[in-house]
Amino acid sequence: IQSSSYFLKAELNNEKKEKKKEAVKKVIAAMTVGKDVSSLFPDVVNCMQTDNLELKKLVYLYLMNYAKSQPDMAIMAVNSFVKDCEDPNPLIRALAVRTMGCIRVDKITEYLCEPLRKCLKDEDPYVRKTAAVCVAKLHDINAQMVEDQGFLDSLRDLIADSNPMVVANAVAALSEISESHPNSNLLDLNPQNINKLLTALNECTEWGQIFILDCLSNYNPKDEREAQRCMEIMGSELILIKNFSACLLSNSKCFDQMLISFSTCRPEILKQEIKVFFVKYNDPIYVKLEKLDIMIRLASHANIAQVLAELKEYATEVDVDFVRKAVRAIGRCAIKVEQSAERCVSTLLDLIQTKVNYVVQEAIVVIRDIFRKYPNKYESIIATLCENLDSLDEPDARAAMIWIVGEYAERIDNADELLESFLEGFHDESTQVQLTLLTAIVKLFLKKPSETQELVQQVLSLATQDSDNPDLRDRGYIYWRLLSTDPVTAKEVVLSEKPLISEETDLIEPTLLDELICHIGSLASVYHKPPSAFVEGSHGIHRKHLPIQHGSIDTGESPVSAGPAASIDQPQVIPSQGDLLGDLLNLDLGPPVNVPQGSSMQIGAVDLLGGGLDSLVQSVKQRWYSGDLFLWFVKVWLPAVKAKGLEISGTFSRRQGHMYMDMTFTNKALQHMTDFAIQFNKNSFGVIPTTPLPVHTPLMPSQSIDISLPLNTIGPVMKMDPLNNLQVAVKNNIDVFYFSTLIPLNVFFVEDGKMERQVFLATWKDIPNENELQYQIKECHLNADTVSGKLQNNNIYTIAKRNVEGQDMLYQSLKLTNGIWILAELRIQPGNPNYTVISHSAKIHQLFYLQNTN
Repeated sequence: IQSSSYFLKAELNNEKKEKKKEAVKKVIAAMTVGKDVSSLFPDVVNCMQTDNLELKKLVYLYLMNYAKSQPDMAIMAVNSFVKDCEDPNPLIRALAVRTMGCIRVDKITEYLCEPLRKCLKDEDPYVRKTAAVCVAKLHDINAQMVEDQGFLDSLRDLIADSNPMVVANAVAALSEISESHPNSNLLDLNPQNINKLLTALNECTEWGQIFILDCLSNYNPKDEREAQRCMEIMGSELILIKNFSACLLSNSKCFDQMLISFSTCRPEILKQEIKVFFVKYNDPIYVKLEKLDIMIRLASHANIAQVLAELKEYATEVDVDFVRKAVRAIGRCAIKVEQSAERCVSTLLDLIQTKVNYVVQEAIVVIRDIFRKYPNKYESIIATLCENLDSLDEPDARAAMIWIVGEYAERIDNADELLESFLEGFHDESTQVQLTLLTAIVKLFLKKPSETQELVQQVLSLATQDSDNPDLRDRGYIYWRLLSTDPVTAKEVVLSEKPLISEETDLIEPTLLDELICHIGSLASVYHKPPSAFVEGSHGIHRKHLPIQHGSIDTGESPVSAGPAASIDQPQVIPSQGDLLGDLLNLDLGPPVNVPQGSSMQIGAVDLLGGGLDSLVQSVKQRWYSGDLFLWFVKVWLPAVKAKGLEISGTFSRRQGHMYMDMTFTNKALQHMTDFAIQFNKNSFGVIPTTPLPVHTPLMPSQSIDISLPLNTIGPVMKMDPLNNLQVAVKNNIDVFYFSTLIPLNVFFVEDGKMERQVFLATWKDIPNENELQYQIKECHLNADTVSGKLQNNNIYTIAKRNVEGQDMLYQSLKLTNGIWILAELRIQPGNPNYTVISHSAKIHQLFYLQNTN
């Protein structure tokens, strides 16, 4: 290597230009394969003094690679850079300023400002567009210097440049800079700037069009006319760039934003145009499959006839995968649109009559799901299904048929014979079929015990003694012990009512979905992750969101509202009230950190939740206190054994006027976990996550991560039992898991719950006397002032206090996040540890006192 460097050094100092160029090429070749040629730095820099553009490019490439490791020697090239920035050749001027921007050495950037300022105003557009990109690179190195030198203003001026590529590069540079400063308004999009961008859109290159389209997607038109004009211009441009897929994606992204203006007056715009998504014969298979998913999402009672006719036609195609998905789509439509269920079942029966094997098997799997959704409604078709039993050779179809026979065994005369036919090859079946067959035969035995005793003994023996599968053995032993010890309990467990299933699309949080729509022109729409989750150095990326759409409180069925969520274990509660007393009032808490919140006052019927709060009296199991905050202990909400290795523990809190769900995710599995998402079922207080679940890196085995998820109460409302019950679905790359928990009520107490005295008096008098409820809080050894202070720490405010015959009477108010006011009177007799509470709100206030005075 030393010998080679010696000869290269000699060639680099040769007087002949061709020899120098060949020597620099050899240096670049050695550098490319990983050899260290930094020792030749002075000799290569000397080669910059040339008019040969090719040689100059090679030298600049060498400098960009070694300037960071040789910063002191890189200063030697500054004079040459400055000189080249004034070269008559615009290509050399642009090359010099671009290279200086790529050399990430602070000492170099100090000398870059003046040449860059000249290049930004250069007469040649090629130099100007190169200088625009250089500003973004310089900002990444030294942001303060860029702002002080006024380069950002120069970039904004370039948006009005006559050359479209200069405009595109200026937009790209400003967009990149704004990503690291999300709160700045570097791209001031107004009608004047928009006109300039739309003008440049038709004339710049494809990549320039992408930058401009991406910028336009952030613009909200002031009215429908302006939105329509923008769409017309971009629509004509879409025809011109139809051969460039990246531009198509970015253009569709802009259309999505512009359509927001139209969607307020045409909310069903896509459902009316469902025919656009009908499959064409020459569509690629991946397009066909995506169109099927879209059709299911858009299916409704109004268009279900068209959709079913199409799906039935697709089920007769030759592509097996496409046919299977078409049959599954018919079943999903039946589950999603209840009015169409009968028509869907009829269509599936017609497909079964075709006797095409894979169609029949897929149809049986689908019908099993329809039975789960609509029990005791379409069982008349079971006979038709049983006729095709011998043709089933796929595990899913066999398991579905076995489930149907076991579930409706009392209606099938020869159910025992049908199940026995599967039992003959028990050990040759897949695990899925074995487990289903075991359960089906146990169901049959519980429904017809006298006729099937020998059959159930046979299957239990096969499962527990002859099988090597631990899941099958465990289930067999559980059934055996249940049947042998308590047949009544076994019947209650095995034949219990099944939860209804629902049509579930991909579980994506609404907030994440909004963000993905804003990035539909990028890989985010493929990965179903925000760019911050997979773009290196994404901490500075600005998170985009769609404008908030104001609508009804109930936005439709939630994917979590049925199905597995219905089988969630109920939150654990305490049966007695004694444990609820004596905690909060026995602690010295500091003054509360109150953050006033402006909201309208709703006064009138106080018990607006319609009762149902009595069950909340038995609620709190573990609690602790931190400063002036009343918290619950962290509790395991989702054990690892129920979530394939994912353990979720957590609690709720209210901090500085905001609600939080504080969780710890622990991976106890042997594989990494990614793609986390969370969604809440509709609940009594409309609680939903404010942001997507902030898990942006894989959760490795044995690793834990702490998450503080901000919540708000602007989601859909549905009365729960108990009222503070919250059902949660968490998704990752392995599966979707469900759990439920109770939200502590003090989390819903807002900081502006102190009612004016006169308003309190008038409201108290207006509440009917028949709503009055009186009860006692026992063993509280505190005076009235201490009680008042401690309750105020949890946003229960004392409005007035008076003393009547030696008894202190506190009149108090609190306000919930949904605007409901709670009023009560607290009577404290000095020396008596038992307090009396009088409420005119049908037991609603008793609840809150029991949770916040102990």
